[in-house]
Amino acid sequence: MDNTFDSNEYINMELLRFTTAGSVDDGKSTLIGRLLYDSKSILEDQYNAVKEASERRGEGYVNLALLTDGLRAEREQGITIDVAYRYFSTPKRKFIIADTPGHIQYTRNMVTGASTANLAIILVDARKGILEQTRRHSFIASLLKIPHVVFCINKMDLVDYSKEVYDNILSDFKHFSSKLEVQDIRFVPISALKGDNVVNRSENMDWYHGPTLLYLLETIHIASDHDLVNCRFPVQYVVRPFSDEYHDYRGYAGKIAGGIFKPGDKVMALPSGFTSTIKQIDTYDGPLDEAYPPMSATILLEDEIDISRGDMLVRENNVPQISQDIEIMLVWMNEKALQIGGKYAIRHTSKELRCLIKDVKYKVDINTLHRNLEDKNIGLNEIARVSIRTTQPLFFDRYKMNRNTGSVILIDETNNVTVGAGMIM
Repeated sequence: MDNTFDSNEYINMELLRFTTAGSVDDGKSTLIGRLLYDSKSILEDQYNAVKEASERRGEGYVNLALLTDGLRAEREQGITIDVAYRYFSTPKRKFIIADTPGHIQYTRNMVTGASTANLAIILVDARKGILEQTRRHSFIASLLKIPHVVFCINKMDLVDYSKEVYDNILSDFKHFSSKLEVQDIRFVPISALKGDNVVNRSENMDWYHGPTLLYLLETIHIASDHDLVNCRFPVQYVVRPFSDEYHDYRGYAGKIAGGIFKPGDKVMALPSGFTSTIKQIDTYDGPLDEAYPPMSATILLEDEIDISRGDMLVRENNVPQISQDIEIMLVWMNEKALQIGGKYAIRHTSKELRCLIKDVKYKVDINTLHRNLEDKNIGLNEIARVSIRTTQPLFFDRYKMNRNTGSVILIDETNNVTVGAGMIM
């Protein structure tokens, strides 16, 4: 049997980004530890270190949660307080996990971890069922337009692996799921502590005929999660080598935000409106016949037109919205409250400029999903619909259509701290 490692095959392997969320003590870190351990993605010395730490704590089992709770404060409190990223792979896929906190005061951390995720795992304690925090995490996943959400009903071992308990939780969920805008919702009954239905199928729940969690992560279809219809290429950098070998080389480097670009395609540059034809598409590994999200590439045009950082290449008959007045759903991430009339730096794709907060339309109660039209005070971890005006027009799509061209971040210019993350409505 050939066990040689094929680096090209690994590099080209599909990547799934997923985030975990849930109430405190629902077992997020234990679940990730179980995924890593049962999929043989940790080294023996890592396992032994966790085993020794578990013994020192007087625990009668190997606490796999310690694999991910890397900060001392987290280990002491038994909770996750910051976003922890973990990487692992199986023969079918590569994975990046964002382990996010469950506490309400860390809403901003969940938004950070979930902003680029293809999939969200939301844990539910089988003994407690659907809680306010479950609703909150579900709403944030919906707000961030995460295409796939998997509800893991955890700690089934503590309810005797009861099908009735599982069915009751599914029934309760349907009462509020109609308010969520999620394309694909799945449910898996598991025990992260015992390993039931995480990587290996559970013998204790023979009534469950669906896939294990890992099988779901390995096979769920994510290729169509990107917008492959509307061509969007924000220019990050103009490549001019000025060398004898590449004397006339002029390329526009960036990350494909939407659509499929091919040599010979006619494109238009925004904001100038000038048109040209794609001459070639270059990458570090050589030229491409086509480029699509989330590839990074350098596009060369047949004509020399004035293009710089912050401009965007699009199709002539398919342009994004262009405006200085924009409405966003804003997650506020700073202890200092949002200032109506305040000025902030704003980043959108590769464009950086300034904006003014015109008005707060309403604040969202993320536990009940009700809109508060009276309270205009937006503090840390709160979510509101806000209207802004930018100093120059932005080229954008609704976040619902394209997460790349539909998102912005606000920055406090006095200290360069990110204070808000916005989804364009």
